[in-house]
Amino acid sequence: MSKPVFTHTQDQLQQIAQDMLLFAKEKGASDAAVEISEGGGLSISVRKGKVETIEQNRDKGIGITVYVGQRRGNASTSDFSTQALRDTVDAAYNIARFTAEDDCAGLADADMFETSPRDLKLCYPWLIGAEDAIEIATRTEAAAFAVDKRITNSEGASVHVQQSHFVSANSRGFMGGYPISRHTISVAPIAGKGAKMQRDDWYSSQRNPKKLAKPEDIGRYAAERALARLNGRKLDTRKCPVLFEAPLAAGLLGSFVQATSGGALYRKSTFLPDSLGAQIFPEHVQIVEDPHILGAVGSSPFDDEGVRTSRRDVVSNGVLQGYFLSSYSARKLGMKTTGNAGGSHNLKLTSSLTKRSDNFAGMLKKMGTGLLVTELMGQGVNYVTGDYSRGASGYWVENGVIQYPVEEITIAGNMREMFKQIVAIGADSLIRGTKETGSILLESMMVAGS
Repeated sequence: MSKPVFTHTQDQLQQIAQDMLLFAKEKGASDAAVEISEGGGLSISVRKGKVETIEQNRDKGIGITVYVGQRRGNASTSDFSTQALRDTVDAAYNIARFTAEDDCAGLADADMFETSPRDLKLCYPWLIGAEDAIEIATRTEAAAFAVDKRITNSEGASVHVQQSHFVSANSRGFMGGYPISRHTISVAPIAGKGAKMQRDDWYSSQRNPKKLAKPEDIGRYAAERALARLNGRKLDTRKCPVLFEAPLAAGLLGSFVQATSGGALYRKSTFLPDSLGAQIFPEHVQIVEDPHILGAVGSSPFDDEGVRTSRRDVVSNGVLQGYFLSSYSARKLGMKTTGNAGGSHNLKLTSSLTKRSDNFAGMLKKMGTGLLVTELMGQGVNYVTGDYSRGASGYWVENGVIQYPVEEITIAGNMREMFKQIVAIGADSLIRGTKETGSILLESMMVAGS
């Protein structure tokens, strides 16, 4: 990629947005909202030292929502010509005319919009070419193979480069937008031979390419993870403490977000209904949402509706302080939006009991004897009842020391109880997407084996 991928400036995108809103008004819409985006990137993959794929993408698109009273219609296009813009508005308007009224439909209240968005430093273009990307992926995979002769194969190494920008606007005076980027290096080595093969993977993802982990470090660590899984055993069925490795712990935090999001709440399809002000976690657990961390993946000055975002305590001393609501779900619940249309922003799960010594090794010692889970399989989470049952693999731990890898097991519990049984959160903090947490130790879960 030898030059920036944007063919339109922010001013040009803003003008297109203004034109769309004007067309909607002329058509007879009572309100309208539009989002315009443009971006591009490079993706390459290498396997066993040979290039498998090289893809360059350049995308652009416009989506508009038109309101006719409390009827709503949506349409989109990738054609930026004036006639295409008019046709798209017409399509959205015609859909709205024949849609049933919804008394909760509509834009956010005008006083909720972000009128002076901060620059959160979210775009760091990585203008590398295919040859440079191939060289990085090759180094990553080669580092994995160099660790041990038992690394016999690979699912490949990849480099993904992406940068884009957007403008969001509506008929109530909001207009905002900014450029963003995200870049990733990943690898998935395979250890062993035949039926005893094991794979694992690792990756580094950042907005700023200068903050990516070194290719050699990614490859080496991925290989070590794969090697450690060789010669796995089964366990007898038992109940024991379970330690979720930090990458998987972020998934537990994601389950909490889903259970306390507006859509699940107003549909009553959650195991945490009417839980505002309730003790969901032990007193030592805190969850903070901070959308304004400079350069973070989950940062944004406003949500998908243009509503301003703000730092808040979602859980304080284990008590739920706030849901994750858009304008629509908030109206359904008789509440106000929390600025979470589009999802959560930079959630951090911590414990007031965590000490510096509670690194990964420290968390193993704290567990003593139990199961360390490093991989989960399947989608066995029932968000209506909270029942949790997933295939897993990991390591059996005794006296704080890993004894051997385990596989072909299932861990089960209920998420309502799992949240309350969080004994400790590690200092081995890791960011995965918009969520940050260390490893999570649960008092006990049922482990089904042979």
